[in-house]
Amino acid sequence: MISFDNFIQTDGVPIYLAIIRHIERGAAAGIVKNGDELPSRRMLSALLGVNPNTIQKAYRILEEDGLVVSHSGAKSVMTLDDEKISRIRRELIAADAGDFIRSMTAMGLSKSETLSLLDRLWKE
Repeated sequence: MISFDNFIQTDGVPIYLAIIRHIERGAAAGIVKNGDELPSRRMLSALLGVNPNTIQKAYRILEEDGLVVSHSGAKSVMTLDDEKISRIRRELIAADAGDFIRSMTAMGLSKSETLSLLDRLWKE
């Protein structure tokens, strides 16, 4: 079963998106695998202290994206293959890089200053 022990709720990010990102990051890292079961909607709702409709929304979006299959009365399971995992990685990298670039430009750093900073941090 997919663990939510390390789940992080980021300020300003709707909880349903944080749930989706948690699952996607797990898939991109190889922690979440094809066939893994998601917690029941009720169980995850209680664990995170959120409305069950919020969990339902996250699971529905994952289903629409083709990452989860749910059957009435049965567990929801991940449906991952190499192509889906590659797509998830590309999307997460693009989103994270975009956020980073916006932060650096908001602080007045140029592209060359940002690249220099990244190079220095990478080496540490």
